[in-house]
Amino acid sequence: MTKVQNLKKWLFSALTFTFIINFNIPAKTTEREVKVYSGRHYNTDRGVYKKFAEETGIKVRLIEAAGISLIERLKREGKNSQADLILLVDAARITNAAKAGLLQSIDSATLENDVPDGLKDPGKEWYALTRRVRVMVANPKVVDISKIKDYTDLSDPSLKGKVCLRNRKSPYNQSLVANQIVNKGELETQTWLNGMISNVSQPFFPGDISIIRAVSKKKCGVGIVNHYYVARMLARVNGRRDALYAKKTTVITPNPAHINISAGGVAKYATNKSDAVKLLEFLASAEGSKGLAAPTFEHPLKELNENEIVKNFGGFVPDDVSVEDLGDKNSLAIKMMKNAGWD
Repeated sequence: MTKVQNLKKWLFSALTFTFIINFNIPAKTTEREVKVYSGRHYNTDRGVYKKFAEETGIKVRLIEAAGISLIERLKREGKNSQADLILLVDAARITNAAKAGLLQSIDSATLENDVPDGLKDPGKEWYALTRRVRVMVANPKVVDISKIKDYTDLSDPSLKGKVCLRNRKSPYNQSLVANQIVNKGELETQTWLNGMISNVSQPFFPGDISIIRAVSKKKCGVGIVNHYYVARMLARVNGRRDALYAKKTTVITPNPAHINISAGGVAKYATNKSDAVKLLEFLASAEGSKGLAAPTFEHPLKELNENEIVKNFGGFVPDDVSVEDLGDKNSLAIKMMKNAGWD
């Protein structure tokens, strides 16, 4: 590797963790700062942080990276970590962070009131901020969408060669399988997995958007994705071509549906715990949750996203599986996925 390549690699690594947001706040309060390690990657989140800073005088320093990278960094830094608040996407990631001793319990009546049961840690180490629905996306020219109502329908032999899935490493799919284990037990879930994987003829995809594209191009007939990926494509966030692809597909929401989250918790070695709690309370409030969810097409904690694109997907009824349950069954889910041949 040349010196130039080494320099580029170092710069990329550094930029992954050193993006800082500075807001104009009164000089007398500049010493108050919350350092946020975030696995969320949406520019619109910064508007929510800005509003918090304007209202409280507390500056937000945002460090973004992939969730798995953040967890490894926190483990590596240990007591030397600069993180005050940790934001992660997916139930498994936030619960694993708690199990790894990276978070601390906090006492907040505000959070207990604002975050619904099932979407918060009984040990008070993390709280959900937004909700995501795991839906199916189908091409009515390839499959009979009237016969697809639930995730379990993807194991039907009539769909042989017509199912496409994201790879096993996807935490969203791991949580979906964990959800099915809680709802239907290990035996029924393994039977479902074996049948569904036998219907997959394509290589496993690296992301949800690539699945939506494949379904629209008739490379397969149905796949499983998070609802907001379809919405982002329809809204032309990824450009006109992706919008045209998404229009060729139909979103199918199971009833009840599997719900996943993005969530936050105060870092174990936070140096500014009190202000970190204030920021977490703001993010989980009706105003903060909507501020995070509305522009990203996610759902706030207690309401549905009011965007017309998301409304067209129809409402949803969450099942009774708690986020804690999803985290507890994560290891078993991965094992069962591997046993079924889900690469």
